[in-house]
Amino acid sequence: MHTGKLYFPSDEKLVLEQQKCLEKVYDYNLTRPSETLKRQNLLTEMLAEVGKDCYIEPPFHANWGGKHLHLGKSVYANFNLTVIDDTHIYVGDYAMFEPNVVLATTGHPILPELRQKAYQHNQLIKIGKNCWLGAGVIVVGGVTIGDNTVAGTGSVVTKDLPANVVAVGNLCRVLRPIGEHDRYYYFKDKEIIMDNLDS
Repeated sequence: MHTGKLYFPSDEKLVLEQQKCLEKVYDYNLTRPSETLKRQNLLTEMLAEVGKDCYIEPPFHANWGGKHLHLGKSVYANFNLTVIDDTHIYVGDYAMFEPNVVLATTGHPILPELRQKAYQHNQLIKIGKNCWLGAGVIVVGGVTIGDNTVAGTGSVVTKDLPANVVAVGNLCRVLRPIGEHDRYYYFKDKEIIMDNLDS
């Protein structure tokens, strides 16, 4: 699963192990909004790593229940985060995901005969510190996103994105570097007023 090579995912042992992981995701998604401690405990059980102050808003979908998902500290994911975590996904500190983000490590061969036999391969995903993925962003296996980068709403990320850029599109491309304007305005011409943020 973690070599990047083709393998057969329907092996009986893998299926049984995966089912155990999926049971925990089911429990997580049935928690009540007031059960924050229960949610935190379940995340600690489910995920490969969970830093301090991480939060995933249910429903959360994970092919392996988050078993191969590594979160730094203060990661926030809004509704319907979907991780196809057949191999490892690394998310840096302070990353933010808007609703309906998909992180998909799994791929299948182009050759129809191999797809018909249900072979697959998995390529890890790395998302840097302080990244922001807008609503509906899709990141495919093998992609690395650099620190501080923003992927705009609806972007499909099939290639690496460098650090410190705003990237948009389907397919996702670099739009511009993060610059001086971003130090003063948080959205179009809406000014960042630090006094309000400190209170």
